[in-house]
Amino acid sequence: MLVLIRGAGDLASGIALRLHHARMRVVMTDLPKPTAIRRTVCFSQALLHGKMTVEDVTAEAARSPQEALEILKKGNIPVLADPEAACIAALKPDAVVDAILAKRNLGTRITDAPCVIGVGPGFTAGVDCHACVETMRGHTLGRVITEGSPIPNTAVPGLIGGFAGERVLRAPADGVFRQTLQIGDMVKEGDTAGYVGEEPMRCNISGVMRGLLADGTPVHRGMKAGDVDPRGEKSYCYLVSDKALAIGGGVLEAILRFSEA
Repeated sequence: MLVLIRGAGDLASGIALRLHHARMRVVMTDLPKPTAIRRTVCFSQALLHGKMTVEDVTAEAARSPQEALEILKKGNIPVLADPEAACIAALKPDAVVDAILAKRNLGTRITDAPCVIGVGPGFTAGVDCHACVETMRGHTLGRVITEGSPIPNTAVPGLIGGFAGERVLRAPADGVFRQTLQIGDMVKEGDTAGYVGEEPMRCNISGVMRGLLADGTPVHRGMKAGDVDPRGEKSYCYLVSDKALAIGGGVLEAILRFSEA
C-alpha cells in the first residue's frame, strides 16, 4: 500500500514511522524550507540536508515523483518539496493523510485517494476526508472519528511534566532567529535560547531543550520557536513522542478500516 503524508513535521514523522514499521510504503511532502521545532525527529529535515534518520528509519529528499518511487525501492522514505501535494496525480496513492497540522484544511479533498485521513482540527469525516484522527492530549487522543470533527484548537499546548504553555518559547520580535543553545542542552528558567536582533528569547522553565528553530530562520513576533521539556530526559529529544505514536496508531487503524479491500 502506498500512503502519501502531507506534512513532515514531528507528528507527521511519528505517523510515517508507525506506517513504515507496518510495512506500508510512505511518501511525504512539505515546504521547501520547513520550519520544524523538533528538528531531531522530523523527516522534513531531509529537504535541507539530503537525508534524515529518525530512530531507525531514514528519509531522503526526492526531486520528483519518479525519484520518490526509486527511494522507496531502497526501503527509505522519500520527502518531496511539494506543499500543494501536486504529486498525488502522478503517484496515485492508496491513501492520503493530511498531517500538516495547520488547524484547518489547506486543500485536501475526499476525492484525493480511495482513503483520505485528516489529522487534527479542520477536517470533517465524510465531507473532506473519510475519517479524522484526534490530536488533543487526553482520553480521546489518537481515536478515529468517523462522524464529525476533532476537538477544535484551544491554542494551549498539552500538559507535560506539569507544564503547558510555559514549555513553549516564542520569538520576541520580527526578524531572523539566532540560536545560542542546541537541542539536548539542559536549561534553567531565564536562560537565553537565542536572539532575534538584540531581543533575547528566554526559557520560561527549567528542563531540556527538546526543540529549537535552526539558526538563520526568519520569524515573526510570537511565532513558536522552541520547546523545553521539564522532565529533563535528554533521550526524549531524539525519540518520536508518545503523542505522535498514539496519533500514528490512529492513522494506521483508519487506513486499514477505510481503505478499499
